[in-house]
Amino acid sequence: MQTNNSTQTPNQPKSAMAGQGRVVILGAGESGVGAAKLAMQKGFDVFVSDYGVITDKYKAALEKLGVAFESEQHSEELILNAIEVIKSPGIPATAPIIEKLLAKGISVVSEIEFAKRYTTAKTICITGSNGKSTTSLLTYHILRNAGVNVGLAGNIGQSFAAQVADEEFDWYVLEISSFMLDDMFQFKADVAVLLNITPDHLDRYDYKLENYAASKMRIIQNQTSADVFIYCADDEESLKALKGVLPLAKTYPFSIVKKVDQGAYLQDDTIHIHTEPNNELTMSISDLALQGKHNIYNSMASGIVAKVLELRNDTIRESMGNFKNIEHRLEHVAKISGIDFINDSKATNVNSTWYALESMTTDVVLIMGGVDKGNDYNMLKDLVKSKVKAIVCLGKDNKRIHDAFEDDVEVIVNTFSAEEATQIAFHLAKRGDAVLLSPACASFDLFKNYEDRGNQFKAAVKEL
Repeated sequence: MQTNNSTQTPNQPKSAMAGQGRVVILGAGESGVGAAKLAMQKGFDVFVSDYGVITDKYKAALEKLGVAFESEQHSEELILNAIEVIKSPGIPATAPIIEKLLAKGISVVSEIEFAKRYTTAKTICITGSNGKSTTSLLTYHILRNAGVNVGLAGNIGQSFAAQVADEEFDWYVLEISSFMLDDMFQFKADVAVLLNITPDHLDRYDYKLENYAASKMRIIQNQTSADVFIYCADDEESLKALKGVLPLAKTYPFSIVKKVDQGAYLQDDTIHIHTEPNNELTMSISDLALQGKHNIYNSMASGIVAKVLELRNDTIRESMGNFKNIEHRLEHVAKISGIDFINDSKATNVNSTWYALESMTTDVVLIMGGVDKGNDYNMLKDLVKSKVKAIVCLGKDNKRIHDAFEDDVEVIVNTFSAEEATQIAFHLAKRGDAVLLSPACASFDLFKNYEDRGNQFKAAVKEL
């Protein structure tokens, strides 16, 4: 039986720790500019290269730091002489420049890996195909309300590296994507949370779910018996990925279908969380700020983290009851003519849309579509049949959505802007219905990102 340490990549080149030599950063977004700031502070010769266009905001930040940079190209003579490269999570390992770096034996790591070397703060690392942003924000909310000196970073908020350069937190809540995990080697999570594993980003993993699952399991690499691992005991793929892996950390499962000895479970609409004898936290699910089955799981995971940190039950209950969810995740926009408009633009995969539909209690006009990442829509079919009266496609190529649902709904309409989709959805809905933007796809065909898509939808709703 292998231990969790088997997830490390062998022969990883020696990293840049001493603050001497040339560090190159690929990608000049939030993580890249933050990494540049920390690397400059630690005395490295820093160069930033972005194959795309660097936004004015980040150009100005790099100029203020005095960092040399280039835009819309990767100059090999300026990159292949690095002692270490910090790359954006969005750059795949198959990119030509990455392949050349690895062939030369140059260390390529994530911003998270790099930044962790320079802080003694402890980390709560949250990953999963769905719910990680909500769970990260809820965990951060609980800890901050309890007076913990805590930062929030990773796939959300400000750069981890920039905060390590500027702040002195005792704890960080880090939202960690599979792309980040792929470039993390020596990093260790003090508290690791795995929410679920469902098909996502399979184009980066040879279209094999087991490869993606193996990436997610890197969340427990390097953990010891002094650390904590929290996971969903109801998630089939997580359990499959855990077979043959022996976590060294103290484990706390959570479940809504069975009782667990230590961790969290649901019984008679009440959550029970216990991490030590004679100190159980109970809370009715009707008192949770986040409603819906998926949010019971998210609340359980955050609650276990809080109990592991020995926070007071009253504080945990209060925070879990007054939390406000993130923008673009099942966000109520408006009620117009008795029709609810809900912005779930952050649902960029099929499973997220499943969760959104599962939480709906009315008939739905569903706005979906965009860049299809090899989606399998079969898991949505039962919910679409029972809850969706019409589908409004929002994307350049909607053929796969038509093919998947033409036998399940009477109306499927193509649209090519948020304004057009919103107006048609409004006409298809009637009083008591909900118009739900939950795309199940990436946004890059028509929008800058999922935030832009959600903001354009909200603006269109306000114009009705």
